[in-house]
Amino acid sequence: MRSADLSRISGYDDVRARAKRRLPKAIFEFVDGGAGAETTLRANRAALDRWRFDPRWLVDVSARDTSTTVLGERVAMPVLLAPAGLARLAHTRGELDAARAAGKAGTIFCVSTASSFTIEEIADVATGPLWFQLYLWKSDEVIERLISRARDAGYKALVLTIDTPVVGNRERDVRNGASLPPKIRLDTALDAIGKPGWVLDYFRGPTIQMANLRDVVPPHVGSVPAYVDRELNDQAATWDRLDWLRRTWDGPLAVKGILSVRDALEAVRRGADAVYISNHGGRQLDSSPATLDVLPAIAEAVGDRAEILVDGGIRRGEDAVKARALGARATLAGRLWFHAVGAGGQVVLERLLEVVQADVARTLSLIGVPRLDDVSGDSVVACSSEV
Repeated sequence: MRSADLSRISGYDDVRARAKRRLPKAIFEFVDGGAGAETTLRANRAALDRWRFDPRWLVDVSARDTSTTVLGERVAMPVLLAPAGLARLAHTRGELDAARAAGKAGTIFCVSTASSFTIEEIADVATGPLWFQLYLWKSDEVIERLISRARDAGYKALVLTIDTPVVGNRERDVRNGASLPPKIRLDTALDAIGKPGWVLDYFRGPTIQMANLRDVVPPHVGSVPAYVDRELNDQAATWDRLDWLRRTWDGPLAVKGILSVRDALEAVRRGADAVYISNHGGRQLDSSPATLDVLPAIAEAVGDRAEILVDGGIRRGEDAVKARALGARATLAGRLWFHAVGAGGQVVLERLLEVVQADVARTLSLIGVPRLDDVSGDSVVACSSEV
């Protein structure tokens, strides 16, 4: 992409629009969509919009600091790249581009278990810290092997996702016949005719797969998707497995999928270093709470004992500052980086992260708080959605 085109990217909406033009409908909606009627998907943004800033004027903001520390790692801004799998669907280099761009931006990339490239391949190109996201597989052996690989590859923290006893009903994917690998049907073929960049990527690039699971699938299962369908979701899992995981992984541990004070307290009691408030981007239980609606109460309950992370609808630097004011140490964004990679790969994501960090700095100036770490609840006020 030409530098002149990059300079015209003013924010997430521009990147999303470019991704929509470049990607086939089924792929774009796989990224863009949520579960059920997408009530929670919309609620995440609405919750962010219900908060307004309470600016302080005539404050010296000539020297601004957008950095903070998250689980022991210094980052340049409070926006991290959330775990999102199968980014090879969006771009031939997928997660590799995300890792490079995150490092250049001075932030953290959380790699999904379902990444298109292996734990090791992503670590080899990363220039910044990596976290590894893990599901509670039925097999302890599979979990142990994945953890061992992440530890050996230098991943700094483990993020355990707990909100997937079953996979949410993602109706857009059902309507579009989304599958892994993508199947070329008449309707998808006709749609792909107008997406030549993606088509070239699809045929020139590596196979679209959950690369981390290639070596753990027993021969008799037959395919990685079949194994995932059978083994990923342990519906019998209880909090006792977190005790076991805490003994297995000795580094920083975040528990992702928390939406209540009750579960936040339990996660901290069992050794979580961070409570990660998430509704899976609205992709699991529809009509679950918006993340910013539950953030203040959870932060008040456990914020003195664990770091608070939050995702869900994060699109701008302003969103991250609001979340910080409400008690989060940092935010994570998934669609933000996935759409950027889909729009044009590493250079587009680098540009978007530059814009987001500039948003954070500008917001700090405009609310009269020069240091991100000094942002507090006094910086925001709640308003009705009509305001």
